[in-house]
Amino acid sequence: MNALAAAGVGLLGLALMLAWALWRQRRRNAALQRRLDLADTELQQLQQACARLAPAGVVDRMLADGLRGGAAELPFERREVTVLFSDLVGFTALSEQLDPAVLARVLDGYFQRISDAVHAHSGHVSTWLGDGMLAYFGALRPNPWQCADAVRCALAMACAIRRCNEELAREGLPPLALGIGIHRGPGLAGMIGSRERREYGFVGRTVNLAARVQTLTRTHGVEILVTEAVRAGIGDAFVLRAMPAEHVKGIEQPVLTWAVLDVAGADPAGAAQHP
Repeated sequence: MNALAAAGVGLLGLALMLAWALWRQRRRNAALQRRLDLADTELQQLQQACARLAPAGVVDRMLADGLRGGAAELPFERREVTVLFSDLVGFTALSEQLDPAVLARVLDGYFQRISDAVHAHSGHVSTWLGDGMLAYFGALRPNPWQCADAVRCALAMACAIRRCNEELAREGLPPLALGIGIHRGPGLAGMIGSRERREYGFVGRTVNLAARVQTLTRTHGVEILVTEAVRAGIGDAFVLRAMPAEHVKGIEQPVLTWAVLDVAGADPAGAAQHP
């Protein structure tokens, strides 16, 4: 009996030691899981913050390079990109009519609507320029449908502004008017800026011409203008009207543009439609 009792006490002691070790390990595992969850949350917050300056794919690549001990920087890449430049027509006069708080609310709603349209059509908002916006299609990765995506986006933006104006009218506020210029051409895509602040952008003559085409919307009295390079990339998918060629700053030859009136047999506000 004494031997059996001693053996039982020994087994009980061993069981208690194993239970204590197991409990301790579980506490360590729980603490480690909390640290991993916190790190994952912080990484997601970092990605969300960085995504405001660069597309999600670029952020992921930069973070991966940094974790592997790289420079967390991306080299410039030569791309064929479609550039969309938009601007509010008569914004200066509008800003003088509205209370600053009301103006900020109207602009926030406008920016969100057109930003949503860009993202829904495989584009990237690069820069906000006062009341204007610069967006790229095909800058992050090759996109054979980039011209159609950009034009569909422009039509969706026009639809969004009309819905916005209906809401403004119910509040007795003046309507917004939009001008959009789209051009396709070569350039360099990558991270641009100083040591303190960098953002993903596109450099080249293509951007300048898109901005010049946007100013021609006032000349021709239309919402959306595309260049011949864009027209060649969209085929018969849209209803277009040729505009008279115009001279623009920095371009020797007159620039031929086309007004975009509608999508041929499709919903202009629809998302990108790729085969």
